[in-house]
Amino acid sequence: MQALIASLSHVLKAVLLALFSSGRGDLASLSAAGNRNTGIHRALEYEAGSVVSCLFSAGIFPLANDEAPYMSKAPYVPPQVWKNEAPSGGQFASINRPIAGPTHDKTLPVGKHPLQLYSLATPNGVKVTILLEELLALGHSAAEYDAWLIRIGEGDQFSSGFVEINPNSKIPALLDRSVEPPIRVFESGSILLYLAEKFGAFLPKDPAGRTETLNWLFWQMGAAPYLGGGFGHFYAYAPEKLEYPINRFTMEAKRQLDVLDRRLAESTYLAGDSYTIADIAVWPWYGQLVRNNVYSAAEFLAAHEYTHVQRWAEEIAKRPAVIRGQRVNRTWGDEATQVPERHQAEDLN
Repeated sequence: MQALIASLSHVLKAVLLALFSSGRGDLASLSAAGNRNTGIHRALEYEAGSVVSCLFSAGIFPLANDEAPYMSKAPYVPPQVWKNEAPSGGQFASINRPIAGPTHDKTLPVGKHPLQLYSLATPNGVKVTILLEELLALGHSAAEYDAWLIRIGEGDQFSSGFVEINPNSKIPALLDRSVEPPIRVFESGSILLYLAEKFGAFLPKDPAGRTETLNWLFWQMGAAPYLGGGFGHFYAYAPEKLEYPINRFTMEAKRQLDVLDRRLAESTYLAGDSYTIADIAVWPWYGQLVRNNVYSAAEFLAAHEYTHVQRWAEEIAKRPAVIRGQRVNRTWGDEATQVPERHQAEDLN
């Protein structure tokens, strides 16, 4: 094979030299020949020399269906020191930056309730509104809250007021004004744990049950970045579809679903027989994933195969507090489901 590649390289280079020497600009016949064997093209890309490689890469010799394979592009060589010079691309490129801190001064609004939530109805955001609605359903009137909309696409999370609550500039962020001085809580998992402990609900008190709940809560915190920043980004949001990262993160997403499926084959909920903050944390990501409400990827991931996750996901989706919580700070989809801000229970009627 190496000999064949070398021979083809010399032949093609000779032909190219002759063509360019004679002033011919029409390479259609040679381009068509290159079209017929993409395997040879791949080998030539790496082995046959810079002239042929550059012409293929430039599209002078287009591949069949004008579709270049992932490895046909010149490999990226990282610089000695990275600089933020090229646009990152993707759906959220406008809000990505390599530094922290506020970009503008703005004081956050404050409502009448002790709990002030600043959020958006993303999977991480609805974790908190679902828990707050569950607490209210149990009769915890002190869990009443004001939910203010943070438009991350417009950079609200980089305001000075928001950064004071969450220096990481990510939603959700909570301010508990029932105490003095007020307590700031950021990171969705931390907020769930804080509220569960504050109200003594959805977190078992026995050591074994509490620990199992926290096991799955922290599992979600560690696993979801691979689902969101990995699979979700490259499958749904990246400026182009690339085979390697999609395959890599699809494998991990399916492995995570299998972890959940095996656990839910053993118990009704993640921590056992009781619904806890572990379920509230995991459901907006993985429950909605198998229900095709995250990245529209259920078919691609063969989500129907995870029957125990499906059972669990549908059961939780029917809970009234879950239905209400998903609507808070929502600004897309069916207008009837959108509640950009929530300041009283009647806002969800």
